[in-house]
Order: sequence, then C-alpha cells, then structure tokens
Amino acid sequence: MNYIAELRALVGTRPLILPGTSVLIADERGRLLLVFREESQDWGLPGGFLDPGESYEDAGRREVREEIGLVVRDLELLGVYSGPEYFYRYPHGDEVHNVTAAFAATVENTDVTVDGTEITGYEFFDLDRLPDDIIAPERPIVEDYVKRFGG
Repeated sequence: MNYIAELRALVGTRPLILPGTSVLIADERGRLLLVFREESQDWGLPGGFLDPGESYEDAGRREVREEIGLVVRDLELLGVYSGPEYFYRYPHGDEVHNVTAAFAATVENTDVTVDGTEITGYEFFDLDRLPDDIIAPERPIVEDYVKRFGG
C-alpha cells in the first residue's frame, strides 16, 4: 500500500493537503506534452505526489519516468502553486488541496511510452491550440508556461 492509500484508509475522502509536482515538457517544435489521465478523463501534465522523504525534483523525475517512460535531464522551477483554485475533487470522491512545484524540463528524447494505467494517451500540443479539458488545478500552471515560453 502506498503512502496516500494509507492516509486514505485513515481519513476516507476528506480533504488532504498534498505536495506534488507537475513537469512541463516540450518537443523540438515547442509543442507542450499533455497526458490523458484515465481516472479523471481529461488532459494534464506528467507528475504526481511526493513520497515521504522525496524532494520535488526527485518526485518529478520519478513520475515522468513511471508515467511516460522519459528520462528528465534538467528541471527549471516555473513556480509553486497553491490556494483555493488548486483544490480538486476526484471523480471517486477523494478531495485534495494541491501544493504543486511545477518545472519546465529537458528530456533525453521525446519517445513517450504511456503506463496504460494512470495515463492512457498523450499528445504534443501547439501552445496556441491547447485542449479545453485540462484538469482544473493544472490549467493555471499551463497558462503560466504559455506566458513564459509561448514566444
């Protein structure tokens, strides 16, 4: 059982404050990689919650490797995101107040391999043609990225 599952066994679906990371990866054409999350049925960024004792950077690298099979070389902090707009209620009822460190990353290559469990698809999107159904707590992160790197 993982850390969050252990917490959920104790508190049920009640709101938790959870530290996590989002990683923004662009291809050689500057298109942003978004992944399709099976659980919420919408687009999001690679990333996830920290394990006990793990740094934000290590969590970002681990999550990218686990979810989409890419190896992260460098991470540049885009920002830390928290507050009421980062609250999320999962379709199954779990509630979370996200505290997310978002990183722009360089990767060894962009040959994505989805895990097929959490992530069931991916696409590189032009920054001016992003999908409307980006998961709500990650939309402000994507918007900041577009402002900074959108040219």
